[in-house]
Amino acid sequence: MEDLRSYIESGILELYAAGDLNPTERLEVEAMLIKHPTLKTELADIEKSLEKYAKAYSIAPPAALRDKVLGNLSTAIAETPIAGNDIITLPTRRDSFFKYAFAASVALLILSLGALVSLYSRLQESRQQLTALQASNQQFSNRVNFMDEKLSEREQILNVLRNPEYKMVKLKGTKQAPQASMMVAFNPAKKEVMIDMAAMEMPANDTEHQYQLWALVDGKPVDLGVFDMQADDEGMKKMKAIDNAQAFAVTLEPRGGSQSPTMEQMMVMGAI
Repeated sequence: MEDLRSYIESGILELYAAGDLNPTERLEVEAMLIKHPTLKTELADIEKSLEKYAKAYSIAPPAALRDKVLGNLSTAIAETPIAGNDIITLPTRRDSFFKYAFAASVALLILSLGALVSLYSRLQESRQQLTALQASNQQFSNRVNFMDEKLSEREQILNVLRNPEYKMVKLKGTKQAPQASMMVAFNPAKKEVMIDMAAMEMPANDTEHQYQLWALVDGKPVDLGVFDMQADDEGMKKMKAIDNAQAFAVTLEPRGGSQSPTMEQMMVMGAI
């Protein structure tokens, strides 16, 4: 009984039903069918399953094509002489199986192509969504970095304002710019001079000019560096070092600065 089960599970009955065995193998199977009636029942079940599968996926031909084929077949039979014991072999169930199997294969191919097209479309949509998500994440990251930078600038300003070592000197506008003003943080002990860009109220300079900070030391102007006035500038800008000053002033000079201040272009000034 175990050998018979192994024989069934080998798949040879399915190959027999599909017509995929050579003559010798077919004779061996037919001998086993005669010897073991159980195999006949198994073979009948296999043939029924294959036929149901083929019918489930079959595609009916157009009526016009069917009538044409049957008409040609009838004509061929009528015109073929039958002599003696000549026998006309009609299509068997195996031929019918192959017809249904071919139709099912075509149907499966069409379904597979449709599935591939749908899968490709979903893949493209996923890629577009991923690209949009990456762009959104990049924008969010840039925004976070910007906010971190601004927070760092504000903390820097607070650290300077809270440090008693810094003297906060307010520079007021002159007749050249009455509304102008700015703050200078001066730490004589560390020889540091910083200007508060966030609190600065100065006209925007053009590309050919820059503002230049000066310290008045014993009645003489000392260059402390140049800077640009931009609306989005914040934080503290460190200028050149100095350990002593009686006043600070800002003039508008050619880009890069001048060796001596242009008094006619003095914008703000403040004493310590």
